[in-house]
Amino acid sequence: MAEPVFAPCVVIPVYNHENAIGAVVGAIREQGMPMVLVDDGSSPACADVLQRLSAAPGVTLVRHEINRGKGAAVVTGLRTASERGYTHAVQIDADGQHTVSDVTRFVDEARQHPDVVICGRPVFDASIPRSRYYGRYLTHGLVWLETLSFELIDTMCGFRVYPLAVTLALLDRSGVGSRMDFDTEVLVRLHWRGVRTRWLATRVHYPLDGVSHYRMFRDNARMTLLHISLLLGMLVRLPLLLWRKAHA
Repeated sequence: MAEPVFAPCVVIPVYNHENAIGAVVGAIREQGMPMVLVDDGSSPACADVLQRLSAAPGVTLVRHEINRGKGAAVVTGLRTASERGYTHAVQIDADGQHTVSDVTRFVDEARQHPDVVICGRPVFDASIPRSRYYGRYLTHGLVWLETLSFELIDTMCGFRVYPLAVTLALLDRSGVGSRMDFDTEVLVRLHWRGVRTRWLATRVHYPLDGVSHYRMFRDNARMTLLHISLLLGMLVRLPLLLWRKAHA
């Protein structure tokens, strides 16, 4: 019997990171990985950089005419990857905060565990703002409550490998946040569906180009609404989650 096909690529949502994306793309190309760049309504300066980068072999560029949010850009990238025959997609940020040389390590782990989401467990250096570092623990605690599990160690790190079939099946049936809430919500909903995760430590630096698109009031409000929704969803699924916990 033939071995199942394993065909990975990298998906990068990009919004006005023209000063960092070239180094990220170059480091991924050095590892021999094809990639899908999603221009999420960037400025002309960033759009020009992405157009030049897309001329390289193995680089596909997809554009949103207007900014639709990180989550929407990731979903576009995942669907594009699937349409091109890839089975797995590495999600990584465009600003250089993630250790791009770890892509190969994440892909190797996904090859060994193709039905699992391979997630980055961030190891921060001194560049992370203290408020964001400690604020993450509020999200961690809520996620552990929403899943009745400690399996999801850090749902805010956007460095991970998705098995495309199961992830797109979720996205086709469930509305998942289109902006900064995407990273957390998609992992919680995959967990509810019984999709397992594996965690690899990876160093994170904030950020290479000094550009952050996290908007404190707007995105905190969005995350608050997300967790209210997920807590209600947990209550609906409570019998199943308790049964799964008892039989783990």
